[in-house]
Amino acid sequence: MNLLIKNMSCLSCRIVVKYELEKVGITKIVVGFGQVEVLEPMSALQLENFKLALLSAEMELIEDPKSILVKKILMVIFDMINSPDKGFKFNFSHYLSAKLNMDYTYMANVFSESQGITIEKFIIQHKIDKVKQRICFDDLTQLSFELNYSSLAHLSAQFKKVTGITPSQYKQLNCKVAPALTV
Repeated sequence: MNLLIKNMSCLSCRIVVKYELEKVGITKIVVGFGQVEVLEPMSALQLENFKLALLSAEMELIEDPKSILVKKILMVIFDMINSPDKGFKFNFSHYLSAKLNMDYTYMANVFSESQGITIEKFIIQHKIDKVKQRICFDDLTQLSFELNYSSLAHLSAQFKKVTGITPSQYKQLNCKVAPALTV
């Protein structure tokens, strides 16, 4: 049984989910980002107790089919953005359709309705967030390649459109270089 969990986005959340499942007697599990694969039968009472425990930890079991679809879309997006070794050099809409075996237009409509933003804009925002996290430490050309931009100029243009400043300006404002120690 695969359970999708809302607001399960950090290591602490995974630890809490594992603990709460063990508390209700479920030990054969695989915990991932936003999901848990339960490898043993789970009774209705165990499931109900687990749901209550999740709510007290400000998480929630996702049961609505459209919410499940949105969670799956988010997981594919996060995997794409956080896996530079996969080399995503393709049309994301085709990839998403193939990965989830669904019509892209339907998925895009459900996603937009739920998140209030298109899939494309969501991806761009998260790519730019990734650049902002790594800009002080990584080469922009390498980042543009890892995040599937056609060029550094393309990344810079999108960065400026989203943030209002260029990557160089952002780096200058946010990346303070520590003074060198003299011996």
